[in-house]
Amino acid sequence: MRNLKLIIGLFFLLISTVLSAQESLDVYLKTAAGNNPDLKAKFDEYMAALEVAPQVKALPDPQVAFAYFINPVETRVGPQQFKISASQMFPWFGTLKAKENAAIQIAKSKYQRFEESKSKLFQEVKADYYNLYFNRKAEIITQDNIVILKTFQRLATIKVEAGLVSLVDEYRIEMELNELENQLALLKDKRRVLQIRFNNLLNVEEMAKVVLPEDLGTDDIAFSREIALDSIKQFNHQLLQLDFQQTALQYKREVAGLMGKPSFKIGLDYTFIGKGEKNLAGKDAFVFPSVGVSIPLYRRKYKAMVKEVVYLEAAKTNEKINKTNLLESLFEKIWKDYLDANRRIDLFERQLKLANNSLSLLETEYATGNKNFEEILRMERKALKFNLEKEKAKTDKQASIAFVTYLMGK
Repeated sequence: MRNLKLIIGLFFLLISTVLSAQESLDVYLKTAAGNNPDLKAKFDEYMAALEVAPQVKALPDPQVAFAYFINPVETRVGPQQFKISASQMFPWFGTLKAKENAAIQIAKSKYQRFEESKSKLFQEVKADYYNLYFNRKAEIITQDNIVILKTFQRLATIKVEAGLVSLVDEYRIEMELNELENQLALLKDKRRVLQIRFNNLLNVEEMAKVVLPEDLGTDDIAFSREIALDSIKQFNHQLLQLDFQQTALQYKREVAGLMGKPSFKIGLDYTFIGKGEKNLAGKDAFVFPSVGVSIPLYRRKYKAMVKEVVYLEAAKTNEKINKTNLLESLFEKIWKDYLDANRRIDLFERQLKLANNSLSLLETEYATGNKNFEEILRMERKALKFNLEKEKAKTDKQASIAFVTYLMGK
C-alpha cells in the first residue's frame, strides 16, 4: 500500500512538473507576442495597409477655380466682374471599387506576413527554450560525472597508497577531471549567451531568470505526416500571403482595364454681374451644368498596364509553386529529424542503462582486484555521452515538433 501511494505521488509530481513547464513556455510566448519589436513593426505595417482602402476608393478631389475680370466684359445686364467654377471628375463605373478591393487584399497579405512573423517568433522562442533546457541538463550531467570521477579518484588513491596499482591511474583521473571541468565552464558561458538571446526575443531584461522544466518529456506529435503536410499547403502563412497578393493582382488587372475607359466631369459656373448703365442693379448669371468627358486616346499605355499585371500574376503563381515545393522539402527534412530523434531517445536510454550497469561491475572489479582502470574511464565516458545524447534527442524531438507546428501556420 505504501509503494502504491509512493507511485501515485510520483505520478502526480511528474504531471504537475510537465504542466508547469508548459505553462511557463506559454507565458514566454505571450510575452514575446506582446513585446517583440519586429512583430510590432509587422503589425504596424498591417494597420498602415488598412488605411489605404479609404484613400483609393474616394473620388478625386473636386476642383474650384476663381476668375477675376480685369477689364469687365459688358453684357446686356451689366459688366462681368468675377466668376467661380467648381467641377468633379468621376472615373468609369467600378474603378474605385476595384481599387478598394485590391487595397483590401494587399492589407490581408500584410496580415498574413504579420502572422508568419508571429509563428516564426514562437518557433524561435521554443527552440531557444529547449536549448536552454539542454544546456542546463548538460551542466547537471557533467557535474554529476565530476562527482563520480572524484569518487573513483579517492578509490584509486587508496589503491596507489597500498601499492596495488600504478600512480598512472590517478593521473588518468586527473586528466579526465580537467577536461570535464573545462567542459562545465564552457557550458556555463554558453548558458549566458542562450539566456541573453532568449530574453532578447522576449524584449525583456537580458539576465532575467528563465524557468525551465526538470524534464522535457517525450510527447509525440499530435497528427500524422499526411495531415501535417495538408495543413501546410492550406494554412501556411507564406502561402496564404501569396494567395492574397494574387487576388490583389486580379483586381489591379481590372483597374488597369477600367482606366482605359472614359471618365466624366460635372461642374457648375457662377458669374457675378456688376451694375450696368442707367444704374441697373445687374443680375448674377448661374450656369448649370457643365459636363466634360476625358477620353483615353493613347491605348497602348493602358494595354501595357494590363499586360504588366498579367505577367505579375504569372510570376506570383510560379512563386507560390516554388514556395510550396520548398516548404514540402523542408517539412520532409524536419519530419525525418523528428523520427530520428524518437529512435535516438529509445537507443540512448538502452545504451545508458547498459553503460551504467557495466560501470558498476567495473567499479566493483577494480575495488576488489586489479582491473584495468582505463576501462572504467572509457565506460564512464560512454555513460556521459549516452546521457547527454538522450537529453539532446529529447530536445531535438520537441524542436522538430515546434518547427512542424510553425510550418502548419499555428
